[in-house]
Amino acid sequence: MRFDIVSVIPEILKGPFSNSILKKAITKGVIEVYVHDLKQYGIGKRKQVDDYPYGGGDGMVLRIEPVYQCFYNLLSERNYDEKIFMTPEGKVFSQKDAQEFTQKKNILILCGRYKGIDQRIRDHLISKEISIGHYVLSGGELAAAVIVEAIVRLLPGVINNPDSILTDSFQKNIPPPPLYTRPRIYKGWEVPKILLSGHHKKIKDWQNKKSLQDKNKKKIKF
Repeated sequence: MRFDIVSVIPEILKGPFSNSILKKAITKGVIEVYVHDLKQYGIGKRKQVDDYPYGGGDGMVLRIEPVYQCFYNLLSERNYDEKIFMTPEGKVFSQKDAQEFTQKKNILILCGRYKGIDQRIRDHLISKEISIGHYVLSGGELAAAVIVEAIVRLLPGVINNPDSILTDSFQKNIPPPPLYTRPRIYKGWEVPKILLSGHHKKIKDWQNKKSLQDKNKKKIKF
């Protein structure tokens, strides 16, 4: 599986892809990740990628020419199953989306920056607009890393114990039960006795009950 990420500040992505699960997936050859500096396609000597908005207003707008040229070069080399724009205005990413994306082969991601991007990019170059939440970041780089990790950890060969994925939060549309480990008692706070009973069926029933209680309490929607 291949990810191409287009960014005005690609250095932001060095950390997320140089550690933990993402690094492991890259090292094992499960995924390929290429980060492209949009400034390489900038206009003029200053490699400008933004400009003032037509009609006035605050902030700067990402220009269409650099994005188009970068996309054109990448699309001339391979087909992409999705061309994603990371924006707080997009559809909020979910575990279900992560599962569906595991079936893709090539994904192209454009990281937003500045006040916004030229609408023509959204109209003609993008297939999906995705958000990781209804709040604003300075750019889409961290959001892109979030969705890539959510997808990648579901791929075969990434997690050492693949069965653990089945009990992840939201994997079955319900939150996990409360988790406990040693010590059994700490500052008078005890682990529920049922978890120490060794009675697997009763433990499983208790865990299911707690998960459903938590789901109803938090009113999780899918």
